[in-house]
Amino acid sequence: MTLESLRNDIDSLDDQLLILLNKRMELVRQVGELKRSTNTVIYRPEREMQILDRLTAQNAGLLNRSAIEAIFLEIFAVSRNLELPERVAYLGPEGSFTHQAAESRFGAMSNYMALPTIRSVFESVETGRVRFGVVPIENNQEGVVEEAIDLLLEKDLRIAAEVQIPVHFTFATKAESLAEITHIYSKDIAFRQCSRFLNDYFDELKAELVPVESTSKAAKLAAQQPYAAAVCSHIAAKLFDVPVLFDNIEDSDLNRTRFLILAKDFVNQPSGHDKTTLIARLPNTQSPGVLAEFLQEFNTRNINLTKIESRPLREGATFRYWFLLECEGHANDPDLHEILNHHSAEVKLLGSYVRVS
Repeated sequence: MTLESLRNDIDSLDDQLLILLNKRMELVRQVGELKRSTNTVIYRPEREMQILDRLTAQNAGLLNRSAIEAIFLEIFAVSRNLELPERVAYLGPEGSFTHQAAESRFGAMSNYMALPTIRSVFESVETGRVRFGVVPIENNQEGVVEEAIDLLLEKDLRIAAEVQIPVHFTFATKAESLAEITHIYSKDIAFRQCSRFLNDYFDELKAELVPVESTSKAAKLAAQQPYAAAVCSHIAAKLFDVPVLFDNIEDSDLNRTRFLILAKDFVNQPSGHDKTTLIARLPNTQSPGVLAEFLQEFNTRNINLTKIESRPLREGATFRYWFLLECEGHANDPDLHEILNHHSAEVKLLGSYVRVS
């Protein structure tokens, strides 16, 4: 067998793949017409998860789960654009980690809108200017994004899905040496995630750390200033043509950020592997046992709580709090449904969606 014959076999398979993909897209087009006639939601994360699970289970080749997801998530994104192109807002600018997270679910062909703040993403979804919004919610090294948490209470939006991506930072600059650098730009949380590198390399140098709205904005500023640098993604450094001096400068190679996909009036059907996020505004939290009794209801029903965050209620001069909770399961599951009904006056359901991990 020669290299030429192997290449010919690959070309033949590519031709067959193209024919099959076009057949799939024709079926997708028909599905889109049916959905439009019945006003059905196009984006169905639980249906996509079912397809990925089925393909992974029957896979007998060299592709692993991650490879199958990478290929078919892009196919799903192209398919959705054929069914009904939908605008997606994300925390920008272009090249941010949130942009990367958005593209991982909505593909390269979607109509994207980069916005300057997390609030502006929420408001664009709330007003209907976009169908979906993508915002960061937490990092496994540094914790939650408080602005996003607070806006979940303030705005009347639903969580359609979650996305997790690995986060790797580069140090990019046009300066010839580290000693020339006067300013280092990045998002505040990125500085914390790269604190060891910054302490090791700049402890005795005079460079000032300047927080900005995003790591992509940091790369843009570093591109405009000869003695500035950016802690940013490799994509952002390439996008703004800033030379990368160091790669993978984050403190932990297990650094992950979780993002939420937001929508209005969005309801997922159970997938069998779900997570539910809700807000609890419990009365009389100054009294002993109120929160404990509420949480005990989950324990009694064997529902695993995976997160609880307290946030100030900001009503009057008192010190009162509301709580963001996440648990395994779907809101339609009988046990969780019972809790939600029992506390319907105090609990706001933000959404049940496919659990990534």
